[in-house]
Amino acid sequence: QVQLVESGGGLVQVGGSLRLSCAASGRTFSRYAMGWFRQAPGKEREFVAAISWSVGDIKYADSVKGRFTISRDNAKNTMYLQMNSLRPEDTAVYYCAATTTVLVLTATRQYDFWGQGTQVTVSS
Repeated sequence: QVQLVESGGGLVQVGGSLRLSCAASGRTFSRYAMGWFRQAPGKEREFVAAISWSVGDIKYADSVKGRFTISRDNAKNTMYLQMNSLRPEDTAVYYCAATTTVLVLTATRQYDFWGQGTQVTVSS
């Protein structure tokens, strides 16, 4: 079993920045994609960004493109999400996820492992 633990969430002002981390432990896979999702109160969990293991392919949701940057350090089994120019609409619980495929996926149902989430609140 793979365990994913998010950290770095908190309360920030509009226009501020925050860096989220996702540490993976337990069973490892030679190649797998990872992603970030978020869920606001009363809303469905939505895709934020994803990154592959083998070639570094990256996908972003249109709502965060140009503001967020996803990266990963395979040697440290850690994925990051640098969030800049934060808006109130970014307020949500952010989850990291992993899949056992090399494909970069964007749907929640396509991921196999999930962290417990970290709260990000952007004051308006």
